[in-house]
Amino acid sequence: MIYYVNQAAPRDGDGSQVRPFRFINDAAQIAMPGDEVVVAPGIYREYVNPKHAGTETERITYRSAEPLGAVITGAEVLTGWTHVRGDLWRNEVDNGLFGAYNPYTTMVCGDWYFAPPVRHTGAVFLNDQMMYETVTLEECERGEADPCSWAPEASRYKWFTEQADGKTVLYANFRGKDPNQEKVEISVRRNCFMPEETGIGYITVSGFDIQKAATTWAPPAAYQDGMIGPHWSRGWIIEDCEISNSKCCGISLGKYRDPENDMYFFTKHVKSPTQMERDAVCRGQYHGWLKEKVGGHIIRRCNVHHCEQTGIVGRMGGVFSVIEDCHIHDICNSQQLGGAETAGIKLHAAIDVTIRRNHIHNCIMGVWCDWQAQGARITGNFMHDNQPPAGAEHAEGSMFSTDVFIEVGHGPTLIDNNVLLSRVSVTIPSQGIACVHNLMAGSFSLINSGVDSIVNGQREPRYTPYHIRHRTEVAGFMTILHGDDRIYNNIFIQNQPVTAPEKMPTDSDYQVVGTAPFDIFPTYEEWISHFQMDQLPNMRELAQYHFGHLPVWINGNAYFNGATICKHETHYLAPSDAVCVGFENRDGKFYLKTDLFNYLGSFEDGIMNSDLLGKAFEPEERFENPDGSDIIFNRDYFGNHRGVSTIPGPFANAAAATSALW
Repeated sequence: MIYYVNQAAPRDGDGSQVRPFRFINDAAQIAMPGDEVVVAPGIYREYVNPKHAGTETERITYRSAEPLGAVITGAEVLTGWTHVRGDLWRNEVDNGLFGAYNPYTTMVCGDWYFAPPVRHTGAVFLNDQMMYETVTLEECERGEADPCSWAPEASRYKWFTEQADGKTVLYANFRGKDPNQEKVEISVRRNCFMPEETGIGYITVSGFDIQKAATTWAPPAAYQDGMIGPHWSRGWIIEDCEISNSKCCGISLGKYRDPENDMYFFTKHVKSPTQMERDAVCRGQYHGWLKEKVGGHIIRRCNVHHCEQTGIVGRMGGVFSVIEDCHIHDICNSQQLGGAETAGIKLHAAIDVTIRRNHIHNCIMGVWCDWQAQGARITGNFMHDNQPPAGAEHAEGSMFSTDVFIEVGHGPTLIDNNVLLSRVSVTIPSQGIACVHNLMAGSFSLINSGVDSIVNGQREPRYTPYHIRHRTEVAGFMTILHGDDRIYNNIFIQNQPVTAPEKMPTDSDYQVVGTAPFDIFPTYEEWISHFQMDQLPNMRELAQYHFGHLPVWINGNAYFNGATICKHETHYLAPSDAVCVGFENRDGKFYLKTDLFNYLGSFEDGIMNSDLLGKAFEPEERFENPDGSDIIFNRDYFGNHRGVSTIPGPFANAAAATSALW
């Protein structure tokens, strides 16, 4: 059955082609497995709450008749502004508009939110640009640039809100523009396209422009809000969509609401937030967190931008998913929100998740896989400028910046064939990480740190779970020992000057690029020798090694401009020639700009595979595909065949590097 929706229809209809529905949600209440909902171009100011699930063989499909022609928005146009003085204008809205959820009385706050809770979930938009909220009317009227903003001039457009006589009163500084002659909107609805109930799976959402929702903060041990998302179900496809201007998160693949573990630390305080994370994992299994019921989603070819917490968020609900061919940019740029859940992609429990062929830039972080990135693979991505611009101050509660952050995971986690050009390339307070065939112009950071805390004068380990191979069932918990990493066939380029230690940036342990930070770890031969005894090992004697560093394997890398080399590496290239690396935008396509291939000479590496990488220590799982099959690294960033040997880095040869990266 095909249902038709057209906002421009003269009146509500029955969903037929001649009498279409005027609202998408009308179709969403009756669409059944195998049905398709075709939506005509137009602006749909509504919340779509799908009632029925599709099946694996008969999906329910929602499709914009013209790519990005159908706009689903959480905002309403606000006219009738009254001039107060100077650039300051005033308006008011009866609170009846908002129903049970008023974004202008609801604050952004919750677990792992580190900034002051002074921002509302609502927002004011001038010509599709989110304005900056102020704490006082005086601040709004002054219209000064925010020194922490990544877009200082845009930050001079301000708004302020207060409540009076059952109404939401809004003031705004439009910087000389007349709001009655411009498009001014306010976000009203919390979500755009997200089932209220869990288990509404196997839905395809294709070709929509989804924007401007008053989403709430989405921490991992709480209901995770988003403008669009499957809400704890299986098998969604979100494709060819534009997702923008969420107050917090754009796409949510995340957690359901558990009344007994929902913002627990924020509301009760008596247990540590890390303990609440462990509780969330175990309670999730009780509530159906199984491969057969949750995850397995696909997000592809989406343009995700200008969201102020994350572009894509997910706690447990995103397992076994694929995020591919997306453009993710300008995330958390206003710096008005701050906390530990901010990134272009922020996933907890990215079990067997593949993140590939994405262009991720100008985000506070590129990809952050926090806890349980077991079987995750980050491959073939182009990342750059995931860091504050020069001159931007550090906002209260704001995180550091990096291209890839793998936090307190046990592996196996694979980072391969990526072009990573930000100041910090890979942050790994983790173990069981493999970096293979990347071009890294930034440093490693948080190696051997960033895990445990010293509280009351004693070490408090952060135990995190690992899982049955390619499943969600928990196999055990362990703190991070560090090491167990494989660094093969990469190119490292010292692409930034090294400043004095007292001037080190807050976003990095190291300014120095390369593998020297791994000197602290043993080789495999050194490590295993402690356990090879002629007689039965003594448990107490071995404890120091059970809780000591794990070994690392490093070989086949190329180092330029003084990038540092791990003392364990025996086969490497380190020419003295200075090289440059960057990129350029030619007519909307991005190309690598470098002369490094002039200096690789005849240096070659062997072809890596799953057997050579071996198993991550704690879960005893190979670096392999989600179906358990081998990975052979004989394809480069573009999919070119590498042959019987190859050069370091993400390209099969120098000629391949001349193609457009994105």
